[in-house]
Amino acid sequence: MAGEATLRKRAVGKDTAAVGLDGVAVRFRTRNRDVTALRDISLDVAMGEFVALVGPSGCGKSTLLKLVAGLLQPSAGTVRLREEQVKGPRHDVGYVFQRAALLEWRSARRNILLQAEMRKMPAARARERADELITMTGLGGFEDAYPHELSGGMQQRVALCRALLHQPPVLLMDEPFGALDALTREQMNVELNRIWRETGTTVLLVTHSISEAVYLADRVVVMSPRPGTITEIIDVGLPAERDYAETMGRPEFREATDRIRGLLGAVSADG
Repeated sequence: MAGEATLRKRAVGKDTAAVGLDGVAVRFRTRNRDVTALRDISLDVAMGEFVALVGPSGCGKSTLLKLVAGLLQPSAGTVRLREEQVKGPRHDVGYVFQRAALLEWRSARRNILLQAEMRKMPAARARERADELITMTGLGGFEDAYPHELSGGMQQRVALCRALLHQPPVLLMDEPFGALDALTREQMNVELNRIWRETGTTVLLVTHSISEAVYLADRVVVMSPRPGTITEIIDVGLPAERDYAETMGRPEFREATDRIRGLLGAVSADG
């Protein structure tokens, strides 16, 4: 049964944009030539929607996330976050990278609370929120462990908690499970689907795994080789709550992965 956050997400519909990109291009100068990283990118992501970006290495997927976060300015076009033009670094997003980047001298809980210290959040509320996230992500019993005592999957759970501590309306994830083994990655996919449904957060995910993109997302944006453009946007058509094994066997899953694989010229579901 869909959670309350999912029902709210569905009620909002596609008319309210959490993220909007209109005619966006990114160009930069190297020592010898001008390079166009992104060209004519237009995309709206609805409040509460989960959108995955797939494409060949170097096509500008990570660059697109940096634009949304305000860490990079477009050479052309506009980027909007909740209908406000992005003109500099944004504090109302969460960001999860491929590596957890935890401080080795801080426990899991204190790594999560680093977000609160940087944002000067009220201490009592930050601790309460951290406890909620520790429970939500299955970190109970490991909150006082140090990074070297945690598995890769556990470290990424800590990083996810840190990114969600300030309850950002938009969560940006740049290949967050790419360094994990296949089994742990599968488990993290299941956990992320559950957390997304429970929180109602808008998610923009970069991944090289076609199966991961289709399992997690409402829509998958397929990008071309550099200069990155949008080749096609695939509506996945799966229910929000997804059992992993059952989802893999659904015709909608196979149709979406086959279509994306064909567009990318990939030889496997994780190409």
